[in-house]
Amino acid sequence: MDAYTRVATTEMKAWQVKMMRPPSFFDRFTSKMQVKVNNIIPEKIHIAITAAIKQMIRVVLFGAGITTGKPRKDAPLEYREGIVRERIRFYKHTAAAEGGVTGAGGILLGLADFPLLIGIKIKLLFEITSLYGYSVKDYRERVFILLIFQLAFSSQEKRSEVYLNVENWQNYKESLPEDINEFDWRTFQQQYRDYIDLAKLAQLVPVIGAPVGAVVNYRLIRRLGDTAMNAYRLRWLQEGLV
Repeated sequence: MDAYTRVATTEMKAWQVKMMRPPSFFDRFTSKMQVKVNNIIPEKIHIAITAAIKQMIRVVLFGAGITTGKPRKDAPLEYREGIVRERIRFYKHTAAAEGGVTGAGGILLGLADFPLLIGIKIKLLFEITSLYGYSVKDYRERVFILLIFQLAFSSQEKRSEVYLNVENWQNYKESLPEDINEFDWRTFQQQYRDYIDLAKLAQLVPVIGAPVGAVVNYRLIRRLGDTAMNAYRLRWLQEGLV
């Protein structure tokens, strides 16, 4: 194991601890606040967000329209992750620019931001998957992408549960339904939506929406990228690729 891989492994182990820690007081407080926020958000916004997330899952599981390069073979971890970091930087700035523009428009354009941001996230994860050497043509790899989404954007209580599926991926993927229509997208979309609502509600407010949209989108992409890198590092370690 070279010096870079040792550092990456240390970062991954710290991430594992974070994924498995019990919910803190702040986590529980945030969950309670989320319930209150959900109760005051207009129903049409809930419907729009849910529809966007449902469509995202369909695209990930069934879509053939997202293209990536061929899975990268025979390259060291440091080289791969150098490219991964560059792609994360690119998508962070893309998402920030998109969030600023839509945030400046208040509620209508703010609502438009949800499907746009989801599309950016999907494209990023498809690219990261390929850069680590896995093929997005494999239905099971697309499910793994959904697990990364859940790890990045679920509550701490749910995150610990999802992490165990990632950690035991080799066994978990064997339990996946033959019919991908049986995937539990309802639970997934609820967890994802609840996290996003609280983080991006202020983006719907005129004037402050632009700076809020830019900052929140930037941070959400950073969070997703970090989660993806560590999830694939874990797989590499388990598969003996490092």
